[in-house]
Amino acid sequence: MGEEHPLPSPPRPVEGHLTPKPPSGAGSVEKVKSMDVDPVPSPISAPKPSWFTPIRLLVIFCVINLINYLDRGAIASNGVNGSRKTCTKNGKCSPGTGIQGDFDLNNFTDGVVSSAFMVGLLVASPMFASLTKSEIIIVRVLEFCRVNPFRLIGVGLSVWTIATAGCGFSKNFWSIAIFRMLVGVGEASFISLAAPFIDDNAPPAKKTFWLGAFYMCIPTGIAVGYVYGGLCGGYNWRLAFWVEAVLMLPFAILGFVMKPLQLKGFSPVGSKTALTYAEDGTENQGGELSSREAVADQNSKRFGSTDARNECIVIRFLKDMKILLLDQVYIVNVLGYIAYNFVVGAYSYWGPKAGYNIYHMKNADYTFGGITVICGILGSLAGGFALDYMTSTISNAFKLLSMTTLFGAIFCLAAFCFKSLIAYVIIFSIGELLIFATQAPVNFVCLHCVTPSLRPLSMAMSTVCIHIFGDVPSSPLVGLLQDHLNNWRKTALILTSILFVAAAIWFIGIFLHSVDRFNEESKNPVTTTDKSNTITSAEVKKKTETA
Repeated sequence: MGEEHPLPSPPRPVEGHLTPKPPSGAGSVEKVKSMDVDPVPSPISAPKPSWFTPIRLLVIFCVINLINYLDRGAIASNGVNGSRKTCTKNGKCSPGTGIQGDFDLNNFTDGVVSSAFMVGLLVASPMFASLTKSEIIIVRVLEFCRVNPFRLIGVGLSVWTIATAGCGFSKNFWSIAIFRMLVGVGEASFISLAAPFIDDNAPPAKKTFWLGAFYMCIPTGIAVGYVYGGLCGGYNWRLAFWVEAVLMLPFAILGFVMKPLQLKGFSPVGSKTALTYAEDGTENQGGELSSREAVADQNSKRFGSTDARNECIVIRFLKDMKILLLDQVYIVNVLGYIAYNFVVGAYSYWGPKAGYNIYHMKNADYTFGGITVICGILGSLAGGFALDYMTSTISNAFKLLSMTTLFGAIFCLAAFCFKSLIAYVIIFSIGELLIFATQAPVNFVCLHCVTPSLRPLSMAMSTVCIHIFGDVPSSPLVGLLQDHLNNWRKTALILTSILFVAAAIWFIGIFLHSVDRFNEESKNPVTTTDKSNTITSAEVKKKTETA
């Protein structure tokens, strides 16, 4: 093998230890000698930053998620959202309050404000997910040595902080709508990448429970936002946004100053390895850049042309999208999630106002917020625990999704039929408990029905779909329906019935052939052209062992 040296001197490198033998063929010797081959550690063996523990990572992500959804609850609260000025038949008018009162918005335009941040979210989510596989855009723009998912979270949270502060300074409908769009851009990176990081680092027997803990922050954050918005509204609704920006600022800074974590399915930061692609678009993780790609990269640096690499990024994205669109399990899961989110999104925005008008709640923000936070915590954790107990499989996830949504819809529908406030609170709480039990299973399916490197895009496109077809149209449409019916009880009953559609779609998923791909590695060889010039991580490992 090689000569041994006393510590601390490292052993002298010997030819063949980490340097693979050159492939046969004329001219190939120079190509291989010019390449530096790095061993590709898995996410488990990759070096971790000194601060890292799985629990600490989960807590940090949960707090960030809580602040994200606290903002959603705050803007929906009566304190921040407010109401338009009203005039009696005698001509006496009471001044409007909050955003709706200051900007004189009707229910439809008020619903547009709530959904505006989704526009930025929809555009930016696929972008951030694709950048995890890109090696050129962020390098050129931000001069990072390499794109890393953890750094992208820092970029997104910085945009979120600035945009949220801007909401507090808005002067009219258009200014607050634009700032809300930018809030969505900032949130996109975190939503796409946080769940894969948690899935990588959670204990194998508690993966779904940890996802449940993370997604528990959605209803909890919204509920706390109702209360928080009600308190801030008593002083100045703009204060709510300024405080949110201050709370998020430390986490935005943290995304840049901490040593980044490695994400399963992607090359380590700073390594010289890259993804190589087979003809079907499947990546070969850890392969060395082919000589053709190296020449293209040199030409790009020399002449300033990035068209070839950008084209590669676009093709890569389209091939990944084709894989998702042909995955029946993924499509059925997302379709059910869209119908589910249509209802839950409208609940989160119009809930306090509907409760105030139907049951004359004196403190609708606090009452509705209290129900949501308790049911959200218990339901999300229970859903994750139940799937882990049943054995975390995609088929079991669909069983849990369909049954909890079905019975949740029955209880919620029945609750709005009662005129008694006490009966409504008890029955609706049971319904919400069952509905929120879906949070962990539905995201478990999104993460495990695709290969590891597709998880960010899977989460991003799931987020895009459930918003663009779910709660983006639901808030203004429910506002439009209420303007037409002028009866919040009928509006709530019509909205709740859509949960039965979600249950039916998820029921179909039980009978689909499903495979958990979390530990699946690429088995597709690279193209014939690239074979002679590409060295895979498997070859490096084999040669290391034989050496």
